[in-house]
Amino acid sequence: MSIRFGDIRQVAYLVNDIHKAMRHWTEVLGVGPFFYVENMTAHGSTFRGQPTSPQLSLAMAQSGPVQIELIQQHNDAPSQFLSYKQAGFEGQHHIAFWTKTFDEDMARYLKEGYEILSTANTAPNRNAFLTAAGHDGTLIEISEISGSKGEYFEKIARVAATWDGKNPLRRVERMTPDAIQG
Repeated sequence: MSIRFGDIRQVAYLVNDIHKAMRHWTEVLGVGPFFYVENMTAHGSTFRGQPTSPQLSLAMAQSGPVQIELIQQHNDAPSQFLSYKQAGFEGQHHIAFWTKTFDEDMARYLKEGYEILSTANTAPNRNAFLTAAGHDGTLIEISEISGSKGEYFEKIARVAATWDGKNPLRRVERMTPDAIQG
């Protein structure tokens, strides 16, 4: 557990082919099922303080207490994902900590010297990617889990806890709890 942020709740990977990555996680590692949305536009996002709208495919599964997220960006909109990809990287991209007290936590992190790299500010599903001045490496995501986003994550975990290996890839039209069957 992080003494600053709490439990690591998610490990996210930037991938070039989300379908190939989901198959690897389900077939080789036995983690799943993955709930994924294809080609969604992340409206209301910022990167380095400027508005942006990356087009993303996102897939999420649960392994014990940790959520696994796979991310593929499809367009050239500026983002933390595109800059990582342009640097020639693929693989582990960020870790996420979840909160129900987003505003208070963000105020504290900013006071402690963390910097906001990007945001998605659609309450109650806000998140911010933080960097630490002078420290390169894994990005830190602070993700608000109030409301439907938290319910979506809880449902993924419940389904994963009893997953029998069948139906490993499950497309959803939107990332809401009612989109998940089971």
